Amino acid sequence: MPSQLAPQGLDFTRVSSRLITARRITRGTASLLWLALAGLPLVLRAAGAWPTLPLWLAWLLPSAMLVGVVWAFVLIPRQVRAIGYAERNDDLLIRQGIFFQRLMVVPYGRMQYVDVTVGPLERALGLSSIRLHTASASTNAALGGLPAEEASRLREQLTARGEAKLAGL
Repeated sequence: MPSQLAPQGLDFTRVSSRLITARRITRGTASLLWLALAGLPLVLRAAGAWPTLPLWLAWLLPSAMLVGVVWAFVLIPRQVRAIGYAERNDDLLIRQGIFFQRLMVVPYGRMQYVDVTVGPLERALGLSSIRLHTASASTNAALGGLPAEEASRLREQLTARGEAKLAGL
């Protein structure tokens, strides 16, 4: 994805396409719960417990919710393809976003530690997430959907580069 924010000629490494499956599972699970709640007025009307509710109104909320879920499922692959990272000599660049693009530059010398996490769903799909902690409390440098071996390699690489930059201070 060409980004207006990214420097020209820089190749970004994309996250694993298995992140699409992970996001669809989590979004689908949450959506089923919300869809059940949104369908409650329809069930109450059909059961006769809420006969004064107009039928069109009872169908409106679950229908709108279902359209939103389908739209999210269609959009997830594009969102995942927009996530990437690039390692440079002095910093790590993380990009994400389709409509609202974001490019985060994290200097190696500012990194305090690198955190790799794996949840149950990520473990089942062979994925890991990496979070970069800096001196700034507002830094939210996180990168999910990395293959487990790539996350380990990146953790070691970033830690080594961070230590080298700190030693030069």
